[in-house]
Amino acid sequence: MMSSMYSGVSGLKMHQKKMDVIGNNIANVNTLGYKKGQVTFKEVFSQTVKGAGGAQGGKGGTNPQQVGLGGQLGSINTIHTQGAVQRTDNPTDLMIDRDGYFIISDDASLNNKYYTRAGNFDVDYNGNLVTSDGFKVLGYDNGELSPIQINLTETVEPKASSYIEIIGNLDSRQEISTGTDPDNDEIYYTDTIIKDSLGNSYKVNMEFSKESDNNWSLNIKGVENIDSGDMVPISNDVSDIKLNFDNNGKLTSADSFDIEFDNANGIIFGTPGDNKVSIDLSGINQYANENSAKGFDGGKDGSLAGYSSGVLKGFSIDNFGIITGTFTNGINKSLAQIGLAKFDNNAGLEKIGNNAYKTTANSGEAQIGTASSNGFGSINAGALEMSNVDLSLEFTEMITTQRGFQANSRIITTSDEMLQELVNLKR
Repeated sequence: MMSSMYSGVSGLKMHQKKMDVIGNNIANVNTLGYKKGQVTFKEVFSQTVKGAGGAQGGKGGTNPQQVGLGGQLGSINTIHTQGAVQRTDNPTDLMIDRDGYFIISDDASLNNKYYTRAGNFDVDYNGNLVTSDGFKVLGYDNGELSPIQINLTETVEPKASSYIEIIGNLDSRQEISTGTDPDNDEIYYTDTIIKDSLGNSYKVNMEFSKESDNNWSLNIKGVENIDSGDMVPISNDVSDIKLNFDNNGKLTSADSFDIEFDNANGIIFGTPGDNKVSIDLSGINQYANENSAKGFDGGKDGSLAGYSSGVLKGFSIDNFGIITGTFTNGINKSLAQIGLAKFDNNAGLEKIGNNAYKTTANSGEAQIGTASSNGFGSINAGALEMSNVDLSLEFTEMITTQRGFQANSRIITTSDEMLQELVNLKR
């Protein structure tokens, strides 16, 4: 009877500990990135009253006779399944879809590295990406793992234009220019805006005049500073560029030329040594349609375009964790990339509070990488991962745990009543 009382006590302890875990799960049902705990029980050793016996003579074998001495806590596992998604539309709220943890640190030397699934980050006054507790979020800048810092005063230096691509149509129905009456001649005017090395804007004025059925002439009428109206001297002859087309409207003459500038005037286009802008004519056709030929700085895709200086006005984070800054001059520039960690055994991580974990001997070393590569999950900006606690399951577990606790308490009271009856035998 005494052993049954102690078995009941062990059962009470087990179920009390399980109720503690259930209570903590329910308390954190709305905690960002929280991973629920799961309790398992196991029996303790048993007292062997009689050992097993093998078959002997005409008798068969006998089984062992053992009395169990109660149960004990088997494990408290952390279940690292994906939590539900909460949309916030805040650009610094991040969620990892599938495997991976954000890397955070609270010391300058980065010796202390911790890991979290809670992506409710902010930018502090120094531009550091931090958690709500001030831990710095780590990522890659110039190839090294370091705290992510977004310089809110960062600027992009200007870039001089070096290439203009003229694309479009010259109307084959246009009248041939006589050159005797410029006001009445059929001339097609167009222009293109380019930038110098300081980011100043200039307008390249162009005139297309038809000389014969399949022949046109292009004249660069000057490069004009938009702010001052001053003309920039051109050092080569660009007044009569011939454009010849075949009967199918395709260009057959030279498809490019350069506008060259004098380095002495202090205005730089392209590179300082060359100081020229190349004009690509290969995209011009001659069809029976309206004039539409137009120059594009840097080509139609803008990959080689010049631009003025700009300051950071905002940033965004993509599925790869790349932080891209948007500048006032329209340029987008990669600023940094958020780093992620994964482990051979996620359940081996140890909770340290504040939604963070640290490595243990059973978790394995952190494998550092970036999102959407090498088995790492992708990053979704403007969303957060909620707790993976299932309330319906927790309340069901609570009911069974309560009943288990009650049943074990009955073992103790019943054993006490039996002892009382034994004491009463003396009367």
